[in-house]
Amino acid sequence: MRFLFVFLLFVSYAFANDDPALNGQQWLENVNHAMKTLDYHGTVVFMKHGQVDTMHYQHTFENGVETERLTSLNSPLREVTRQSNEISCLYKESKQKVETQHPIDRSFIVNLPLKPERLHDEYLFAVAGQEMIAMRPAQIIAVLPKDDLRYARKLWIDTASLLPLKVEVYGQDGKVLEQVLFTDLNVDLINTHADADQMAADEEHKHHQHVSQAEAFEKSPFELKVWPAGFEKVFFIRNTMQKSKKTVDHLLISDGFSSVSVYFEAKGEKNIEGLRTLGPVNSYSRVIDDLQITALGEVPVQTVELVAKGVSLR
Repeated sequence: MRFLFVFLLFVSYAFANDDPALNGQQWLENVNHAMKTLDYHGTVVFMKHGQVDTMHYQHTFENGVETERLTSLNSPLREVTRQSNEISCLYKESKQKVETQHPIDRSFIVNLPLKPERLHDEYLFAVAGQEMIAMRPAQIIAVLPKDDLRYARKLWIDTASLLPLKVEVYGQDGKVLEQVLFTDLNVDLINTHADADQMAADEEHKHHQHVSQAEAFEKSPFELKVWPAGFEKVFFIRNTMQKSKKTVDHLLISDGFSSVSVYFEAKGEKNIEGLRTLGPVNSYSRVIDDLQITALGEVPVQTVELVAKGVSLR
């Protein structure tokens, strides 16, 4: 990890932009504002877990409400919509619609902290060179962790609209873990009003839904005593599985770039303990009394282990 940090730091400064007008933190602040307030659409490619998924993306901001929609261009056909903090997924073949509600609204494209200046002890924000992405000049911003508990990443930012055109996340070996890339992007050219057909479809599938409500983690029987610096508790949700009627509690912590989910459930006949890895996702499980604790996220193995071992009962 230290080699990767030094290498990316060298690359960032070696190809630094000669324009000192904006530093890395200011670029990220501008991206946050542009992503939330502009109307734009395009084709975006998600590369993750060795799979490639191409989708049409649409974002609108009207009357203070942010809406974004992802529509698959290949099978399985589905459409995912976020309106502020309400997320729905429509499976077109089965015509089933699932809805969830979270106390935060987070982009489908990239996770960014609302206040990057709070993370100066955890990350270095470096202004690097420029490249062409989707036929647009893009400024590269390197986000480099100062510890071994989170991944490095780079953002390619459209210099005209200040929207992210490309995002890459790097593992501790320097290899790309995941990538999001716009192949084309159009700004301020879309209809911000849902058409009649779409509204009718939303109403038709409204009864197929499951809504999860956030609760106060402080009222739960669990306590998180140790977690990485810069991370904060985002939300706590208590879910009941429809088939098994089993209760699974979910705590999300995040530093704005990286997130870790902590799941609490009654232990089963076969206890799960130790580390598991699937692509960029790592998880660590342990048993406390009659509870199964699992910390899971796109973070290094030592991070999920630290979080899982930091859980105790009140």
